Amino acid sequence: MRFSLASPLFLLGLFTINLIHTADAQIGICYGMMGNNLPPANEVINLYKANNIKRMRLYDPNQAALNALRNSGIELILGVPNSDLQTLATNSDNARQWVQRNVLNFWPSVKIKYIAVGNEVSPVGGSSWLAQYVLPATQNIYQAIRAQGLHDQIKVSTAIDMTLIGNSFPPSKGSFRNDVRSYLDPFIGYLVYACAPLLVNVYPYLAMLVTRAIYLFLMLFSLHRVLWYKMVQMGTKTCLMLCWIQCMQP
Repeated sequence: MRFSLASPLFLLGLFTINLIHTADAQIGICYGMMGNNLPPANEVINLYKANNIKRMRLYDPNQAALNALRNSGIELILGVPNSDLQTLATNSDNARQWVQRNVLNFWPSVKIKYIAVGNEVSPVGGSSWLAQYVLPATQNIYQAIRAQGLHDQIKVSTAIDMTLIGNSFPPSKGSFRNDVRSYLDPFIGYLVYACAPLLVNVYPYLAMLVTRAIYLFLMLFSLHRVLWYKMVQMGTKTCLMLCWIQCMQP
């Protein structure tokens, strides 16, 4: 069967619809660690649970965070750092070891749902030299996951940023930039094979700063989505917690 890549954003939109559980609210927060004087991982996980946050993204396989996630019930997007792409792409044994160390050693007590192989790699610009490694690294990780029979439970993809999208409004006319198609089209072919979604880092607030012509409900992906924030106390620190709530109708 041949697949047309003429409208890849529409194709990926179908993947997204099929993967979303529409019956319940979905809340997720990225667990970033670029800073100092950070709270211990177990305190962070307790904060997630106390606020009924059931989804998390880790940008790298931090072992303390993964251990703290055991039996928490929190679903996880686990990141492969860009610095690991070359070694994972050029040696499948390295990929198998990565999966053993960071996935199998924690599964199933840690509910890993997605593995994001690389973050915001672009074939143009400062990270362009890494682009050649994204697809083979993803395929090697996928094959290591598949060898364990987990490819239906754990989807392997990558995360791109919005600069690779040439036209995003209205969504029905979405398309990638022509100068990145040679990078993205083969990756989309892999996604079709693996039945996995393309992960996109979306920053709606920044888009709203540029133009007010974009309808808020489109930026939130649904008429039934709400952006909320609250101040939470963690030890002696007060933190701003920003959450996406998805309340989609069944």
